[in-house]
Amino acid sequence: MRLHILGICGTFMAGIAALAREAGHSVTGSDANAWPPMSTQLEALGITVMPGYDPAHLQPAPDVVVVGNVITRGNPAIEYVLNQGLPYISGPQWLAENVLHGRHVLAVAGTHGKTTTTSMLAWLLEHAGLEPGFLVGGVPVNFGVSARLGKGRHFVIEADEYDTAFFDKRSKFVHYGPRTAILNNLEYDHADIFPDLAAIERQFHHLVRTVPGEGLLVVNGADANLKRVLEMGCWSGVEYFDDARGWTAQRQGQGFEVSLRGTAQGQALTPMAGAHNRSNAVAAIAAAVHAGVPPQAALRGLESFRGIKRRLELRGEVRGVQVYDDFAHHPTAIAVTIAALREQLGDGGGRILAVLEPRSNTMRLGGHAETLADSLRDAALSFVYARPDLKWDAQGALGSLGERLRVHAQLDALVADAAAQARPGDRLLVMSNGDFGGVHQKLLDALGG
Repeated sequence: MRLHILGICGTFMAGIAALAREAGHSVTGSDANAWPPMSTQLEALGITVMPGYDPAHLQPAPDVVVVGNVITRGNPAIEYVLNQGLPYISGPQWLAENVLHGRHVLAVAGTHGKTTTTSMLAWLLEHAGLEPGFLVGGVPVNFGVSARLGKGRHFVIEADEYDTAFFDKRSKFVHYGPRTAILNNLEYDHADIFPDLAAIERQFHHLVRTVPGEGLLVVNGADANLKRVLEMGCWSGVEYFDDARGWTAQRQGQGFEVSLRGTAQGQALTPMAGAHNRSNAVAAIAAAVHAGVPPQAALRGLESFRGIKRRLELRGEVRGVQVYDDFAHHPTAIAVTIAALREQLGDGGGRILAVLEPRSNTMRLGGHAETLADSLRDAALSFVYARPDLKWDAQGALGSLGERLRVHAQLDALVADAAAQARPGDRLLVMSNGDFGGVHQKLLDALGG
């Protein structure tokens, strides 16, 4: 079958492309923008990506058009699809019908930590010999790809609450039918589609409704918003983490001690720093145990987990200044990422200089403007890119940071300023959910100049 994917360079749709190609389909795609790591993954798979959304990309007609949620009415490609009566389907529905049906699906949902937890869980199953399939919104270093079919009966998926497509406004994750579902945390996000937190809680409740009675919800017991979700109705078993009723992690030396209802299970070692990653790890362990992995085997698997691209990824070092890349784009994620880097470096590990692009729809619309300054408190300096499409005054909203705030409307000026302020031993922590105009290499070049 020949598939053409609209919006192919998004993290989810690139994974769909990889799975379809592995299944033997012919795959092409269109997108307005492409950047690593997904663009390089598609190139390595030999999948042709056509720039823009020219209807000519759909000639001759493919057997089916897979539509990403970035595509809206008025897009020339989708208008052509509708006018010509071409068969089309959303990415989540294609995945459910062609990959997930009949498998033990383990879904990882939450505002933060989905990619890391999904990657950890897939690796724990792999290390235990279960050969799972997976689709992750990033590239786990252990696997080198964001998606694969797998030979085993398990499939691990990052379960996003964002809407499915222009013709299906349900959250993506209601399509997946998980037998094991992790609910990591829940905060307000996606201001472009959700009016308030209650609307997101309702979508999480819809996910809970799809888990069978013999299935398991692995729930962050410390999250009050998730407590409200469960109070709407729960028909499955529940295992808690970050809660004395279930799995907990206590930092110990270079690792942490894992306990289940107060009984020690053993020590876990992982290169992933920060309290949030300890939380991600115990959630992944709990889900792996439900899939049949013994706790000790899960702990051993965690030791060889190597992380994910764009999650505190060191991109280079020049003159004693290291440049890190991270996908953080929500105030909570920004704060825990800075805290994780500080924990990794230790108290005497030099300054952290934050370089932030408020790029997500919620960020650009100002949905997090009031809480963003607090998330940057622990950075010695914060360089914020005031994009042309930013709908709020960054200098005014973040003014409480005082002299530690440096706002720039031009990317080149931001790069020059950050490079001039950096000194040996500093870490430049770049945070964006996009390519940020290639700022990582620009910083390295400026530091070297």
